[in-house]
Amino acid sequence: MTVLEILKLSTEYLEKKGIESPRLSAELLLADILKCKRLNLYLLFERPLSENEINNYRDFIARRGKYEPVQYIIGTTDFFGLQFKVNRSVLIPRPETEILVETILNDYYNPKKNLVANSKINILDIGCGSGIIAITLSKKISNSKITAVDISENAIKIAKENAEANETLNIEFLTCDFSTYQFNENRFDIIVSNPPYVSIDEFPTLQKEIIDYEPAHGVTDFYDGLSFYRLIAEHSNHLLNRNGMIYLEMGKGQSQIVKEILEQNNFNNIYIVKDYQQIDRVIVGEYK
Repeated sequence: MTVLEILKLSTEYLEKKGIESPRLSAELLLADILKCKRLNLYLLFERPLSENEINNYRDFIARRGKYEPVQYIIGTTDFFGLQFKVNRSVLIPRPETEILVETILNDYYNPKKNLVANSKINILDIGCGSGIIAITLSKKISNSKITAVDISENAIKIAKENAEANETLNIEFLTCDFSTYQFNENRFDIIVSNPPYVSIDEFPTLQKEIIDYEPAHGVTDFYDGLSFYRLIAEHSNHLLNRNGMIYLEMGKGQSQIVKEILEQNNFNNIYIVKDYQQIDRVIVGEYK
């Protein structure tokens, strides 16, 4: 069986199973089996597959047919040009979170912002998961000292592996509850978080890939989707330096109430960044 033949069969199978973008899934999984880039498959259409390759690919396709995300099947994903290991202990990075990182970098390189004036920038990443935010910022901001925390030991294990693979040295990973932990740093210049912001009522309406495979505690607060915004804002008074910055990713329709939460907790100069679908996605505030 050739590359083209097996791609056609697997695409038809995934389409019947109701998988979104079945051809893309089929190509990504086969590219991983063949250890090549997805676009290079188009140069290999007539290449015959070995029995071992076919068997491995069938296993991958069967897993995808049960709605397991491609990223968990192949075990890696890309974020901001870097590669990260992922498994079911951590959320799969989304493009929206790249906007969160871009917003911080835009402020950092803006001479009007106080961040660039500091000789060392202390950053706290709350709920770091696989470490994508902390590691990317570490690679982009050379004078940063980053503390990345998560309540999940398994997530911190993955994050440490990703930090080592991406050769970052200035990150301290902690398994802890940020709201009760006594940090060594006196104060932070930046707090960043992509918290669980899906409400418990909305959670059952999400894609099967999320409901069945991604860690629920990373998706929902099992309440109204706003618990972590309240918690982070309330604890900022002993976590942030004066004029320190907070950067939070949000869900659709949450921007106004999150803005009010920040205002109630001594943040000003608040602004909102939209994503590529013009949805309010990132909120930024300065601590008075």
